Amino acid sequence: MAERLVGKPAPDFTMETVTGDGKDFGKVSLSDYRGKWLVFFFYPLDFTFVCPTEITALSDAAAEFAELDTEILGVSIDSIHSHKAWITTPRDMNGLGQVNFPLASDITKKVASDYGVLIEEEGIALRGLFIIDPDGELKYAVVNHNDVGRSVEETLRVLQALQSGGLCAMNWKPGDKNL
Repeated sequence: MAERLVGKPAPDFTMETVTGDGKDFGKVSLSDYRGKWLVFFFYPLDFTFVCPTEITALSDAAAEFAELDTEILGVSIDSIHSHKAWITTPRDMNGLGQVNFPLASDITKKVASDYGVLIEEEGIALRGLFIIDPDGELKYAVVNHNDVGRSVEETLRVLQALQSGGLCAMNWKPGDKNL
């Protein structure tokens, strides 16, 4: 049986990154996000079909997440050099273009394994999205088949529900009362 992650400290990580403009490399650790909310998502591979739709949609909503004191970090098993090439390639040439958050490289596949999204026989990650609170507790996890993209609106709704500080009924929306 798989180990439960939600409600526990998020698995720690340290990975190399490339900035959303593709100009700089760096490193990121879970501890860098202490005191902030984090939307941490895995996608299968650079230069694919569904992945850029998700990454650009999250990038387009980055200001909404920032208003909620939330950072975004994308990760795949590709190298930082592949990430840079994808970011610096224009969208009309199958590139990603500039995004509003860094992309991390899980080239060792350890982080994908720790978060339970590694497809070992293929060596890639499923579409896993996690919300981690300012204290490092994993509050939300959703994992999709790689054929299906995720919803920015649902991610924002769940984040706001978690930040509301109370019990939220089915279909709770910002502005609704807590139970």
